[in-house]
Amino acid sequence: MDHVNLTVLAIAIAAVAFLYSSVGHAGASGYIATMALLGATPAAIRPTALVLNILVASIATFAFWRAGHFDRRMFWRFGCLSVPAAYLGGYMQLPSFYLKLILGVVLLFSALRLVFRQGDPTILVSPSLPTAMSIGGFIGLLSGLTGTGGGIFLTPLLLLRRWAHTRQAAAVSAMFILLNSFAGLFGYITAQRSLPRLGLPLAAAAIGGGLFGSYFGSRVFHVRLISLLLAAVLTIAGLKLIFTH
Repeated sequence: MDHVNLTVLAIAIAAVAFLYSSVGHAGASGYIATMALLGATPAAIRPTALVLNILVASIATFAFWRAGHFDRRMFWRFGCLSVPAAYLGGYMQLPSFYLKLILGVVLLFSALRLVFRQGDPTILVSPSLPTAMSIGGFIGLLSGLTGTGGGIFLTPLLLLRRWAHTRQAAAVSAMFILLNSFAGLFGYITAQRSLPRLGLPLAAAAIGGGLFGSYFGSRVFHVRLISLLLAAVLTIAGLKLIFTH
């Protein structure tokens, strides 16, 4: 990749990191789509996205935790099975055209529902432990297979099922993404035994975007704006899953 394309890619990565981190996500689906559009090699895209995901998810996790939105009990309910499942998904190399098509449609539908969501509910319900563990494990597997951290699947579920408020869902998802990205990357390394060098020049861009996005998302942006930003994130992720292979 030449210097011009690399510069354009870095700017795009920073923008993606800002947008995603403002809703507690790390941006893997956006990084994957951006790198594919700007000519990164297929072999470099998935592991690079996971490396950037880890950097931005770390920033978002700290920002939302420091702002007081992290629910440890809820996180462990969904996260305890997701990590080994994400490792398994990262290790597996499966043809996933139909899986991505279905997931893309689901994300677009979730985005549409969030557009019409006016605010946080006054009363929350709590999922049972078996339900949360099963969902977490399934999302972890999907995250490893698709090269994402799983937040694009977990956050809308938490919100649309009224299991969490907006910033609480963002905080839980950020930690969920962080651990799943580590597991998925470790699974990838176990299978492939190497990492591309493309992630190094993009790391600073992702960190910068993540710092600003997570700050505004955890402390400044209105809940309604966060819902709309999340809908935009889900739309990008859904279109990426459907059209990028």
